[in-house]
Amino acid sequence: MQKPELLAPAGNLEKLQMAVLYGADAVYFAGKRYGLRAFAGNFTREEIRKGVDFAHRHGAKAYVTVNIFAHNRDLNGLPSYLEELAEDGVDAIIISDPGVWRIVRRTVPQLPVHLSTQANTTNWSSVLFWQEQGIKRVVLARELSLQEIQEIRNRVELELEAFVHGAMCVSYSGRCLLSSFLTGRSANRGECTHPCRWKYHLVEEKRPGEYLPVLEDERGTYIFNSKDLCMLEYIPELVAAGLDSFKIEGRMKSVHYVATVVKAYRQAIDAYISNPEGYRLDPQLMEEVRKVSHRKYTTGFYFGRPGAEDHRYTSSAYLRLYDFIGVVQEYDPVKGMAWVEERNRFQVGDVVEFTGPTSGPFRCRIERMENEEGQLIEAAVHPRQLVKIPVPFPLEPYSLMRRVPEASN
Repeated sequence: MQKPELLAPAGNLEKLQMAVLYGADAVYFAGKRYGLRAFAGNFTREEIRKGVDFAHRHGAKAYVTVNIFAHNRDLNGLPSYLEELAEDGVDAIIISDPGVWRIVRRTVPQLPVHLSTQANTTNWSSVLFWQEQGIKRVVLARELSLQEIQEIRNRVELELEAFVHGAMCVSYSGRCLLSSFLTGRSANRGECTHPCRWKYHLVEEKRPGEYLPVLEDERGTYIFNSKDLCMLEYIPELVAAGLDSFKIEGRMKSVHYVATVVKAYRQAIDAYISNPEGYRLDPQLMEEVRKVSHRKYTTGFYFGRPGAEDHRYTSSAYLRLYDFIGVVQEYDPVKGMAWVEERNRFQVGDVVEFTGPTSGPFRCRIERMENEEGQLIEAAVHPRQLVKIPVPFPLEPYSLMRRVPEASN
């Protein structure tokens, strides 16, 4: 049985580091140009070098997205950018535009290329076409079932990748015109403003100014608002379908999201591969992915076409039960004290939970806090403030600290 790659998003260098430390086999990210997440932090040339080096030192791979649908002006500077990526040691680039592919072949033919989900590859003949062109891996369209993926796997030799977790776009594999039409920012050039999550009303031509609610059913008007994909409960089925890489969506998401989701999938994949016959998903792992900011979960197209139950009609808001409030920088086992970098306000009396790359979750109550000068304080209120708190169990560096919901305190 082949162990699938776990591929994680990296919107910036810190997220890349967290993804790798929490168990990702590979990470994907973008430079300042040519990627489809223009509003993510993205990477400078120096950050690309640092990210690739960090990934390689920890045994992971680094893929860079070059997957915009390019206009003529976008091609200026593309060859030199590709040459830089090759020099910086990236393991592959991700493209969607045949014109970009043509330039890649002529500029950096030695660099492995993955075909983005934006290319809408939905059948085995299309995959064979790209295989014949020399593409190493195809990121399949999100609109495929497990049965369809299995048939493609049986007919092709190149690597297959698919999204298994994260936000779902209502447009065909993300090729959306709404954002461009309504705001002038094109989703196909990395500038999506997510108008599918907005609330819509209907205006009749002869009654201007009279806004009628668009009711898909009696519950509300968020007609484009898909639930988030989560296939954590179906690791055996994903492996059986023949996928080489399980991809997590979320370059715009938080450090907490990346680390928590990667760790849950890492543990589930490892548990299944080590003992397929006796495998049962640890219920705690599903609890973990519910602790990150998310919409209600769905299995997308994997078991058939989504229906009304796969959309949320009452709200476009995220479910956010736990607050991500800090990152552990250091732990003193002799004094039982942890240095925590603040990421959201916390105070004495809060019940908090820690989870590390290979440990946790553990809970305790904050009994007291000290600032860097050793003064007792009641709350951490300054961005990135370093505070020291007593913790009765050892913690790994880069452990996350989150506030437990009040009902659980």
